[in-house]
Amino acid sequence: MQELFLPGYVATGAVPPDEWSGVAGKLAEACRNHGVALAIGLPEYSGDQVYNSAYVFSSQGAEIARTRKVQLFGPDENALFLPGNRLATFDYLGTRIGLVICYDIEFPEHVRALKRAGVAVILVPTANMMPFTYVNDLLVPARAAENALTIAYANYCGPEGPLVFTGRSVIAGPDGSVLAKAVEAPQMLVADVPTEVSIPLSTQIEDLRTVEVSYSGS
Repeated sequence: MQELFLPGYVATGAVPPDEWSGVAGKLAEACRNHGVALAIGLPEYSGDQVYNSAYVFSSQGAEIARTRKVQLFGPDENALFLPGNRLATFDYLGTRIGLVICYDIEFPEHVRALKRAGVAVILVPTANMMPFTYVNDLLVPARAAENALTIAYANYCGPEGPLVFTGRSVIAGPDGSVLAKAVEAPQMLVADVPTEVSIPLSTQIEDLRTVEVSYSGS
């Protein structure tokens, strides 16, 4: 489920668009043949423009969601991609799911918007690199807890080109508890989305008050 899993985060800018004709169809066929759903990061070409995108295919091979990364990270991403301008949600097996990409999850405004849209689970294909391990360890569980939802954050691990990706994929439950976590090596994580938790869930959505910020200057 990682960000730009094909052809790879570093390699994306070097792959010509015509090599991508039929890739989505092959992934859909694989989902259908194996009876599994798939969320995966791919470059999305639109004429001479390219987006950092993520796709979701159902177990029947249908494309059921697609999103474009809104928050592009650093000068390299901003030079290569156009940003998206909307957040994606979809329903699957009775659950409303949100789909964002990597840096998007670090903006509480986006997670709050998905919560307000009725999302219970957020999928996050990610290519988070060293030294930003605090995102995996702190921010993702915090985003889950403050919005009372589950976040599945699937990250690259190991070196690619000049970068070293942190691994440390994590699934955080709606009370902020870590349901499953990887180390700095490839690993499959499996977790049930909790329907009951041991502590009261956050009510910030209901309690939020709108305030103004004042300044008392000298």
